[in-house]
Amino acid sequence: MFEPIDSTTAGASARIQIDGIAHDVPAHYNVAAALLANGVSACRASAVSGASRGPFCMMGVCFDCLVEIDGVPNVQACMTPVRDGMQIRAMNGKARLA
Repeated sequence: MFEPIDSTTAGASARIQIDGIAHDVPAHYNVAAALLANGVSACRASAVSGASRGPFCMMGVCFDCLVEIDGVPNVQACMTPVRDGMQIRAMNGKARLA
């Protein structure tokens, strides 16, 4: 559904980890774009039904793209720019805060 506008432009990249696997992504991506570009279409499971959810609106309205970033749960992937060393994990159900 989503495609990069120009994938031939070489530029700065960031090395991130998605569920423990390292990926190099363009530094101007947000986390949701990085997930989709690397084949991750579901980034969380619904707390109610367990149904898979993934980036949908890409503008912070729907909250379907919640992920855990660097140990912090419930972060909107579409509103968070990638940065080098970022650890991203899928969320399953409700997150518990310390």
